[in-house]
Amino acid sequence: MARSADNPLGLAVMGLLMERPMHPYEMASVLRERGKDTSVRINRGSLYDVVAALEREGWITPRERVQEGNRPARTVYALTDTGRAVFVERLDEQIRNPRREFPVFLTAVAYLGALGPDGARAALRERADRLRAAIADDGRALDDALRSGEVPRLFVIEADYALHMARSELAWVEATAEQIATGALPWPEHRDDEGERR
Repeated sequence: MARSADNPLGLAVMGLLMERPMHPYEMASVLRERGKDTSVRINRGSLYDVVAALEREGWITPRERVQEGNRPARTVYALTDTGRAVFVERLDEQIRNPRREFPVFLTAVAYLGALGPDGARAALRERADRLRAAIADDGRALDDALRSGEVPRLFVIEADYALHMARSELAWVEATAEQIATGALPWPEHRDDEGERR
């Protein structure tokens, strides 16, 4: 399967076009309105590159060009039958099959010991504070979107998933910081280049 089917922005574009035909500017606006910019990187260049790649694959097709006032004409795209089949197949596969992802935090935490116990505890506590703030902000945004009634919950379900993941991370970060503070997570003695303990 082509790489554009693995691109999160490509999937997001095809998902939008399952709803109705749109031009790229509208796609970007709808993705941002729904908070999708927290799960996919949206910028003008990458969006137009993805749209072009999806068109080359034959998964989306130009439907019409529209012009409003003095604005430049915009191409409205629609999902093709092949695109719909590819989208559903790829989505089904990604939901069914967990795969290892490699977030930066996972790599950094593997070397937590380099910070020393005080530095590690301080870094984790600061991360916990930032996670709490982000969880509160994201929770309010999700509640506002759902309360407005304009966006069905199913259209923002990934925001609910992201909140659950962030809460789980917060619980782990807080517990690990506490284990460092109490000594329940023992810190090995540092050895110099000759293997001598310090």
